[in-house]
Amino acid sequence: MKKLLWRPTEDQIQNTQAWSFIQQVNQEFKTNLANFHELYQWSIDFPESFWSLFWEFSSLNANRKSSDVLKNKNDFLKSEWFADSELNFAENLLSKRDSTEAIVFWGEDKYKTSLTYHELYNQVAQLSYWLQSKGVVKGDRVAGFLPNMPETVIALLAASSIGAIWTSCSPDFGVQGVLDRFGQVEPKVFICVDAYLYNGRIFNCLEKNQSIISKLPTLERTILVRYIDEKANNINLKQATNFDEIVNNKETKELIFERFKFNDPLYILFSSGTTGVPKCIVHGAGGTLIQHKKEHNLHCDIKEGERVFYFSTCGWMMWNWLISGLASGATLMLYDGSPVLKNNESILFNYAEQEKFNIMGISAKFIDACRKLDLNPMNSHNLSSMRMMLSTGSVLSSDCFDYVYEKIKNSICLSSISGGTDIVSCFVLGSNILPVYRGELQTRGLGMSVEVWDESESPVKGRKGELVCTKTFPSKPVMFWDDKGMKKYSNSYFGRYPNVWCHGDYVKLVDNDGMIFYGRSDTTLNRGGIRIGTAEIYRQVELLNEVLESIVVEQNLEDDSRIILFVKLEKEKQLSSTLKEKIVNQIRINTTPRHVPDLILQVSDIPRTKSGKIVELAVQKAINNEPIDNKTALENPEVLGEYSNHKELQ
Repeated sequence: MKKLLWRPTEDQIQNTQAWSFIQQVNQEFKTNLANFHELYQWSIDFPESFWSLFWEFSSLNANRKSSDVLKNKNDFLKSEWFADSELNFAENLLSKRDSTEAIVFWGEDKYKTSLTYHELYNQVAQLSYWLQSKGVVKGDRVAGFLPNMPETVIALLAASSIGAIWTSCSPDFGVQGVLDRFGQVEPKVFICVDAYLYNGRIFNCLEKNQSIISKLPTLERTILVRYIDEKANNINLKQATNFDEIVNNKETKELIFERFKFNDPLYILFSSGTTGVPKCIVHGAGGTLIQHKKEHNLHCDIKEGERVFYFSTCGWMMWNWLISGLASGATLMLYDGSPVLKNNESILFNYAEQEKFNIMGISAKFIDACRKLDLNPMNSHNLSSMRMMLSTGSVLSSDCFDYVYEKIKNSICLSSISGGTDIVSCFVLGSNILPVYRGELQTRGLGMSVEVWDESESPVKGRKGELVCTKTFPSKPVMFWDDKGMKKYSNSYFGRYPNVWCHGDYVKLVDNDGMIFYGRSDTTLNRGGIRIGTAEIYRQVELLNEVLESIVVEQNLEDDSRIILFVKLEKEKQLSSTLKEKIVNQIRINTTPRHVPDLILQVSDIPRTKSGKIVELAVQKAINNEPIDNKTALENPEVLGEYSNHKELQ
């Protein structure tokens, strides 16, 4: 029997934007929608009506030149939303100009600053004017190699204000990883930082910056952001303009926002690139904005003045998602650095308490780490202002659901969400007018026609299958960069099912229309024709205190295959026969005998991307002696040799 963890009160429900929107739908279309799930069904039955009404509801700052909502509606790839409309992304995020806080920033426990909406507008205006004076025009690429700090937001908004395309990655990337990304899109301007901070250590970026600049022939201008004020850091960078000198110009500038086509490019985001050079995914300004507004307003109920946090680097799409919160008049809570400092200090909870977060977004991995450290924020911190917690990046285990309600806050809406870089948003997410059940994501996204398909390509409920989206939506990519004939685009999402988006997740839609995730479908294990989601194994293994992290993959043999579980243990722990038996029993008792791996091996670390996602496919390639094309996308690529050369796999 499923376990109910939280339910909103009637007063809470009726005080939300989602409830107001339901009433507006009922009034405009003479419907009788009574709850969120009925709203969802209406939104996918009548997508053009849904998106058109939400445009009005959200007060988008834009011109609609006709009533047309969707062109080529029956062709997913070629479909075009609001083709005759125009807007400016930055104008929508800078509609407020008052003295309320737009951004609060913490750089670990060393740096703290904030900007009002008025100050943010002025600095964006100065940088926008400077970029234009240096010849930057619509369609040019501006690349940020920066931490998650106010200057990064200013740079993004300045670029988008003139129709330039913003792209970014975090400064912990190596030189080749940056070149694999920025080298493909040929930026005109490069904005970088002198150094960054992680777990109390300072990492100087100047040599790395210089090396990158020398290998990007299209660059015409470089801007240097001074972050770490240390005399030991040589802050000189050849032919670079100081960021502060640009934005602190005393001459007042007024932004004149030119409006561009709804689907003109805004962002270039990059796939993880663990199996090749990263794909350059181009997202449009209008699709990104209206999708984020929908998720912020109707799913998260973000209201003007609320304080919203998401733990992210500016190389992950959740950063782009967070920044759009300015369009709702929210205060963005930015953080850069380690989420847990050397003394296991829960600095993010310190931040949440001191700055009174209303919404706190973190990774499933962080929640699990807090659980294993036995942190108890409910007792150690005042989190009375927090009403919603979001989790993404990987599957949130049922035990982590329990941990949140037992040790963080029992009167909170915990929403596990899932989507990705490909859509710069979510397919499945939460709602603060729906109950929270243990281990379940609450709802599919409004306007997103998400189904679960079995092997016969039929929609199923209550059974595991492939997550697909059967109808187009505004935040689908505009294109892939330099993708002639859109072949890469088509093969990435429509290669398996013609005209149906296949996202690569292995999931189950449950009776109350929530969803359970079992892992990526491209690394789903196959045992005797039965598909097993890797997350099912992780949930059990990582409950054991001895196991810090794990990864499970399939190794091909001559006429067969076997399932290998790798475990990273607590410091100085060894994988004894007793511990192996304990792991096996934990899996067998709580899942099925089929889930028990053929072999359990100890490793020193688990390979992961820069955003913290474990990379099953790279490990699978390593143990099967297949080439791994782009190790620079990984945080710790050196550990892969430990897998490919493991003596028990030879």
